[in-house]
Amino acid sequence: MTSTTLTRNSFLQSKVGGLPRAFWALWAGTLVNRVGMMVEPFIGVYLTQARGMSLAAAGTVMAVFGAGSLLSQLLAGWLADRFGRRVTLTGGMVATALTMGALGASTSLPAIAAAMFVLGVAVDAYRPASNALVADLVPPEDRPRAYGLLFWAINLGFAVAMVAGGWFAEAGYGWMFGVNATTALVFGLLVWRAVPETRPEPGERAGGGFGAVLSDRLMIAYLAIWTLASLVYAQAYTTLPLAMTGAGLPPSAYGLVMAVNGVLIVVVQPLTGGWFGRRDHSTVLAAGFAVIGAGFALNAFVSGTAGYAATVAVWTLGEIATAGIPGAIVASLAPEHLRGRYSGMFGFAWSAGTMLAPLLGSRLLAAGPEVLWPVVGAVELVAAAGLLAIGPALRRRARAAAR
Repeated sequence: MTSTTLTRNSFLQSKVGGLPRAFWALWAGTLVNRVGMMVEPFIGVYLTQARGMSLAAAGTVMAVFGAGSLLSQLLAGWLADRFGRRVTLTGGMVATALTMGALGASTSLPAIAAAMFVLGVAVDAYRPASNALVADLVPPEDRPRAYGLLFWAINLGFAVAMVAGGWFAEAGYGWMFGVNATTALVFGLLVWRAVPETRPEPGERAGGGFGAVLSDRLMIAYLAIWTLASLVYAQAYTTLPLAMTGAGLPPSAYGLVMAVNGVLIVVVQPLTGGWFGRRDHSTVLAAGFAVIGAGFALNAFVSGTAGYAATVAVWTLGEIATAGIPGAIVASLAPEHLRGRYSGMFGFAWSAGTMLAPLLGSRLLAAGPEVLWPVVGAVELVAAAGLLAIGPALRRRARAAAR
C-alpha cells in the first residue's frame, strides 16, 4: 500500500469512520428524503399557478403550514420520548407521503389549507427523532461530526431537489408530489428496517416532561440565543430576495447568489467539520455567529449580483463552522430520557425564529437596506455574545454528561 493510499484512507477514516451502521442508515435516508423534498420550495408557485390563488391567499396557506411546523417540533419531541425514535420518524414519513397525495388532489381553499397544516406537522416531525437518535447512537466526542454529516446530506439533497423540482414542475406538478411522497416512504422504511429503537427502557426513564426542559435555565438561555440566530439566518430566504429585486436585480440573480451557499457547503463542510467539532463548542458557535452577522451586515454596502454573492460566501463560511455544533450542544444538555423533548424544543426555537424573520425583516427593509442589514448583523452579534456568556456553564454540563 502506497503512502498516498494510506494518507487517503486516514483522511476518509477521520471524516466518516467510527460511526455505527445505524447512523449511516439514518444518513442515507436523510439524503434520499431531501433529494425528493421538492414540494415545499415550490409550494408558492404551485398555489398561485396551478391552483390560481392570489398572493394573499397563498401567503395565508403558507402561514398555516408554518403553524403546523411549529407545533410538530413539540409533538414529535414528546412522541420520540414516549413511543420511540424509530416509530416517530417512520410514522412522520408515512404521514408526509399520505398528506402529499391529499394536497396534490385538493382543489378548494379549505381542503388545501387543511392539508398544508397536516403537512407542516408531518414533514418536519422527523427532526427531533433524528437528533435524539444521533445522541443515542454516537458517543459525545463524535456527535459534532455526525450532526455535521447530516447537515451536509441535507444541503446536498436540497441542491438536487431545487434543480429536479423545477424540471418536475414543468412536466406536471403531479410528478413532483409523487417523487416527494416516494422518497419520504423510502426514508421511513429504511429507518424501520435498519435502525434499532434507542429509547431508554421504561425502567430506566426518570420523570419529567416539557416542564423539565422549561425549568432548565441553561437550555432556555440557549434556546433564546438560537431563536435570535435563526431569525437572522432566515433573512436569506425572506428579505434578501426582496432586497435584491428592490435594487433592480432580476429574480434569477437571487438563484445564482444562493447557489454559492450550496456549493460552498457541499465542497468545504466535509473538509472542516471534524476540525471545528474538536474545538470548544460554544466558542466555535459564537465565532460562526459573528461571521454570519458580518456577512449579512455587508449587504448594506453591495448592489450587484457579484457583491451579494460575496456576502453570501462570507456568511456561508460562518454557517459551515457551526455545522454539527448546535445539535451536539443540545445532546449534551439533555438527560437521556428527555432527548426527544429537548430536540423538539430546539426545533421549536428554530421555527419560531423563522416565523418572526419576515415580520421583522420586512419592516426594517421598508426603512431601507441601510437599516435592515446592520440591525440584522447586530442581532447575530448579540447571539454570539450570549453564547460566550453561557459558554462556561455549557462546558460544565458537557463534562458532567460525558462522565
